[in-house]
Amino acid sequence: MSHDTPPTARDPFHAHEAFTALLREQRVWDIDLPSFDPATAPADPLPLFHAWFAEAVAAGQPEPHTMTLATVDEDGHPDVRTLMLHDADAGGWHFASHSTSAKGRQLAARPEAAIGFYWPALARQIRLRGPVTAASPEESRADLRARSTGALAAALTGRQSEVLPDPESLAHASAAAWSRAQEDPDAPAPTWTRYVLAPREAEFFQGDAWRRHVRLRYRREGTGRWARELLWP
Repeated sequence: MSHDTPPTARDPFHAHEAFTALLREQRVWDIDLPSFDPATAPADPLPLFHAWFAEAVAAGQPEPHTMTLATVDEDGHPDVRTLMLHDADAGGWHFASHSTSAKGRQLAARPEAAIGFYWPALARQIRLRGPVTAASPEESRADLRARSTGALAAALTGRQSEVLPDPESLAHASAAAWSRAQEDPDAPAPTWTRYVLAPREAEFFQGDAWRRHVRLRYRREGTGRWARELLWP
């Protein structure tokens, strides 16, 4: 065996021991944690989300607008990825993707999803579950026009989630998409779709150093009405 072989390749057992030791060295929420009194929470989850988002930005949380989106495929297997929040309003939480992507196909077949936000700068999580609706083509085009040139170029590159034969194919397609996006900021990407998740449940989690985490769950009860309840950590 060559002396240039990485230690992990020579000794998988010790490599795993090193990983486990590194994993156990990590600390969680090594900060002064904010308090959260659920008794003061609003009747609707949206204002609380807006307030917590602003506090995450103020705390210096990197990319607070990124979120995980969980869907289910045609075989009932869960799938998850990270993407950007586009808006949060009375209609729900908005995001976008190609209708032909894996998540687009999954949402077409099973229009239900879960969204998760994690803001370690404040030891906070937010979880939302509910039905997902695709916006109209006009709304989807407006969503794309409001984004950056790079975002438009990525949308024009297309073929999201398809098998890539080689890196050169991506380089050529991306270069052509960038040129088109710069020349025509209104260039259409027909499969680009804006989606909105209207939560049936919304949970707000505030971490606590003593592991007495505060979990407040909102459950929709009819149009415009929410029940609130605390959960054990």
